Amino acid sequence: MSNEPLTITILEGDETGQELLEQSLRVLDPEVVGLPIELERFDLSLERRRETGNGIVEEAAAAMRASGLGIKAATVTPEGKDDVGSPNRIVREGVDGKVIIRTGRRIPGVTPVAGVYLPISVVRMAVDDAYGAKQWREGDEGAPDEIAYRTEKISRSVCSAVAEYAFRTAKKTGGKVYGGPKWTVSPVYEGMLKEEMDRAAERHPDVWYEPVLIDATYAGLISGAADSPLVIPALNRDGDCLSDLVMPMFGSIAGAESVLLAFDEDFRTTVAMAEAPHGTAPALQGKDIANPMAMLLACGAVLNYAGDRGHAGAERASRAVYESVLEAVASGVRTHDLGGAAGTTEFTDAVVERVKTKIEVWSSLGSTV
Repeated sequence: MSNEPLTITILEGDETGQELLEQSLRVLDPEVVGLPIELERFDLSLERRRETGNGIVEEAAAAMRASGLGIKAATVTPEGKDDVGSPNRIVREGVDGKVIIRTGRRIPGVTPVAGVYLPISVVRMAVDDAYGAKQWREGDEGAPDEIAYRTEKISRSVCSAVAEYAFRTAKKTGGKVYGGPKWTVSPVYEGMLKEEMDRAAERHPDVWYEPVLIDATYAGLISGAADSPLVIPALNRDGDCLSDLVMPMFGSIAGAESVLLAFDEDFRTTVAMAEAPHGTAPALQGKDIANPMAMLLACGAVLNYAGDRGHAGAERASRAVYESVLEAVASGVRTHDLGGAAGTTEFTDAVVERVKTKIEVWSSLGSTV
């Protein structure tokens, strides 16, 4: 196990996204988690991205390739086609990210939709598909016969990464690999992901595998298919939409983290970047009422991946963060979106104190958990 300082690359953001980042980083204070942590920060605000022509985003991606760990705040993506665009795409491509995993889980004291109580993980492509596709129009603008086109692509390597990671996740959680693309309508394009799912199933015969079309996946989520922990492999756009359905089913889109992953040839994680799946929420900026759960859990997720890479005490700190976030909610400390009255700072205060207490107690007991 390594006792070297743990370096985490921090990608700062915009509006409420930046406010939530600053709150969440409080749990990474060495005096809170008992770990030597160094944060290297990059300003990915819209102003700075415009100023550098996205150079700052490329610098941040390079730093994260080196550190292997990152936490990103929500950022504004401007609408203009000649503007700086989405930093997410640049970061994902810059670290060779293949997979994004988002796990909806039951929030204590919050009644989920459709009787869903077991975790649901969406494992989606991080690149390609509808995002970054070439688009153009032909014909007179506004005319009835004007036609819009889009050329998309997916690669075998990304499909393989999504499928393999989905099965490994299901094996770890005792769950079921469920869902899939619309391979019957699109056997050449979407069928590539289904082929890799089938191959992964052959490599993992002990994992429960129930492939269904994407439309049936949506129907199943709200009609009782989640009779075990679910892991859903998905195309990029399908997975984005599925995530935005799954998170609110458990109470709030701010209730869980999102993790971007890059792998080596043996599917060992080389980069893990965690963030909140929600946006910058400009209407909440400066009001101290936004829910920081997702960003706090993002910190916990990065610590967990650091533990996997051999950093001493990181796995224990990760568990302390996860437990403290859920215990705070269970004890009645809830933000407005969960029916409570706690503000951002109050909720974070409660989590920080719980993390410190857990680390101190576990240390006094000599526990390595």
